[in-house]
Amino acid sequence: MKFMRERSLEVMPDRHRPTWQRTSLFLIATTILLFACANQALAHAVAEGDKGYIQEISGVNLIPFMYLGAKHMATGYDHILFLLGVIFFLYRMKHIALYVTLFAIGHSTTMLLGVYFNVGINSYIIDAIIGLSVVYKALDNIGAFQRWLGFQPNTKVATVVFGLFHGFGLSTKIIEYNISPDGLIPNLLAFNVGVEIGQLIALGTILIAMSYWRRTASFWRHAYTANVAMMCAGFILIGYQLTGYFVS
Repeated sequence: MKFMRERSLEVMPDRHRPTWQRTSLFLIATTILLFACANQALAHAVAEGDKGYIQEISGVNLIPFMYLGAKHMATGYDHILFLLGVIFFLYRMKHIALYVTLFAIGHSTTMLLGVYFNVGINSYIIDAIIGLSVVYKALDNIGAFQRWLGFQPNTKVATVVFGLFHGFGLSTKIIEYNISPDGLIPNLLAFNVGVEIGQLIALGTILIAMSYWRRTASFWRHAYTANVAMMCAGFILIGYQLTGYFVS
């Protein structure tokens, strides 16, 4: 892992890059920033139609809640950015599975317990922390903590901790929509299953794209800049949420 981070820092000067490589790099950075600037409804907020559905139904509705969970994860750009950061320099499937499982454990724990015990956190604050998780992972990928602090923080622990905050982000929104207590436990479990399905879909898409990118000579030259762009997207998320907190 250390070797991969060190190689990622060997960035070729722009004047030596072909035009198509500079263009592709610009598109990567622009896409990440557009994700960050997207409407808040695409992150932890639930779409208005889904919100109305959640408020109106009662009883056990496993399939609809499973669908809502999968939709949330597959369209949640903050989750996707964090997952991208987590697997950016992971090649072996057992390592990818380990980190994704740790994230899922953290995410599932606070989502289920937060709704069940009605523990909510201000949505702006929790989403700002989620933006911070994206910044943290990008800095971790470029070896910033090793240079600044002289040691490498435990990435497994960090993945679990930020997973807990990601779960609180969703539980806070669900609490705001006053989900019916009738069938609450089965519906929450179904929702969580859907979240994991959505995570696998998002992860599969990322892995396919990354596998093609890693085969090109441009991967190591662009890896540093891609993580800087991801870090900038995290800062934009933080600023957006903190602005909402202070003006609301």
